[in-house]
Amino acid sequence: MPRVWDVPVQDPTRVRDVRVAAEEAAALAGLDGQRTATASLVATELATNLVRHAQAGQVLIDVVDPPVPREGRPGRAVQISAIDHGPGIADVTGALRDGFSSAGSLGAGLGTCRRLADDFGLHSVPGRGTVALARVGAAADHPEGGDGSPRSLGVHAGGVNVPFAGADHSGDAWAWVRSGDRATLMLADGLGHGIEAARASSAAVEELRHCAGLPPAETLRKLHTALGGTRGAAVAVAQLDTWTGRLRFAGIGNVSARLREGDRWRSLLSRPGIVGVHRPHTVREDEVPWSPDSLLILHTDGLPGRWTPPPDTGQPPADPAVTAAVTVRDAGSPARPVRDDTAVAVLAPIPAEHS
Repeated sequence: MPRVWDVPVQDPTRVRDVRVAAEEAAALAGLDGQRTATASLVATELATNLVRHAQAGQVLIDVVDPPVPREGRPGRAVQISAIDHGPGIADVTGALRDGFSSAGSLGAGLGTCRRLADDFGLHSVPGRGTVALARVGAAADHPEGGDGSPRSLGVHAGGVNVPFAGADHSGDAWAWVRSGDRATLMLADGLGHGIEAARASSAAVEELRHCAGLPPAETLRKLHTALGGTRGAAVAVAQLDTWTGRLRFAGIGNVSARLREGDRWRSLLSRPGIVGVHRPHTVREDEVPWSPDSLLILHTDGLPGRWTPPPDTGQPPADPAVTAAVTVRDAGSPARPVRDDTAVAVLAPIPAEHS
């Protein structure tokens, strides 16, 4: 089930809690001692930066699929997201310089965190806040690129998951799989929240592993059967065929989908129902073009349903999990109490210089 560590960091005493959470997540991901130590160091440094530079924030720690899909069951990585509404970073280039650190820290700095992690992303705007995100996986899971490697698919995906009221488990879950030139991204929102909701979304993730080559509407039919013994879930499925440059989408329930087309955002519509409980007789499947400028955002109802991404979303090209974390930070409102788990999953092209 989706185990997520949501650690509020308001003072130095919570830095230890972040470190312990990273070590627990590393054990869940099956990392060895060296990679566990790396995850622990990176998590501690990011939490320390929150205290020293933003005064407060939160650290989300999760075990996730890699950003680039592999055939079959992928390896898993520890993802550490530090999110704040602080003053932001005026000199991002300097902050990322290897060896740079603030006084009294571990001496690691963001630059060293970037070097030690398998993936590292930073988004910071003065006056708006900062998102720093790192992933640490098993040593053998590092993608190498080149012909025939996962990176030849040309897209990557990522997400963040925030459990309701700091619970241990989230009722939301995202995952993605690959079959040849097709990459399929799914976001599931188990009905309600808590353990039983997590069981439903976890069942959807497990069944998705067997549906990599199926179109979205057929995948939803398979998921409906697999979730029959659970309380059910809202589910959205998007499948990109990178050979034809076409994106197919189908959804049941209140998972929202936003697709960037040029300078505007388009909503992809789901049908009413609950996967595993009540599936509509026919499931609509949208098919739309995908371009190097496209970006797909899926989110559960922890965010406002009428939310529209701002024009600078994902710009400059960012790690999709960073885009997801920025979305969670900026789309929420203190005036709107959150009453459910919140998850965001993002599908984005890999910039040509990184493919």
